[in-house]
Amino acid sequence: MRNHGDSFHDPDHSYPALAHDLAQIVAAEGGQADILGHSMGGKAAMMLALTQPDLVRRLIIMDIAPFAYAHSQASHIDAMEATDLAGIERRSEADARLAEHISDPGVRAFLLQSLDLKADPPQWKFNLAALRDQMPFLVGWPENAPKGSFTGPALFLIGSESDYCRAPQQSEAIRAHFPQADIRTIAGAGHWLHADRPAEVAGTVAAFLD
Repeated sequence: MRNHGDSFHDPDHSYPALAHDLAQIVAAEGGQADILGHSMGGKAAMMLALTQPDLVRRLIIMDIAPFAYAHSQASHIDAMEATDLAGIERRSEADARLAEHISDPGVRAFLLQSLDLKADPPQWKFNLAALRDQMPFLVGWPENAPKGSFTGPALFLIGSESDYCRAPQQSEAIRAHFPQADIRTIAGAGHWLHADRPAEVAGTVAAFLD
């Protein structure tokens, strides 16, 4: 995804833009692709499937709905910006400093994957300024997104302990955009279901992809 990892930075972090990036990747490989996405990546994958369905063969979405959520990830951006990275040489040192702002070790581990320790001084690979500015789009969902335009197989995996797809209006949004959706719950998993129950998620995905 743009503005993440080693990908390019851009002030536009809307889902049409993210879907366009994915479309370019699929086009470069040729043919169709099976697309799997989690959370923000899941919304980007859904947008691609709905707007350019000919590029997608099978769709797998993990713990997210085509729905405008009210939460924000701005607190994580605040935490990363508030963490003093000067003099850090090891990821464990960065984790200790980030822990002053974020208590959840799983969230810290996820964020620290995007810390460039080779830079002097170390720096985050996220485009934090763009992500903060585009947060309403990131947690939202375009009102003009097509519905029912992707007719291929679609699997939605939901963590039983997550609240991202538990409300009736969220499952209704999935059905409205993907009437053919096969919605399954992964027991004992939260929003990061592939980290909480990796074997179960991998097995379910493998079976779906046959």
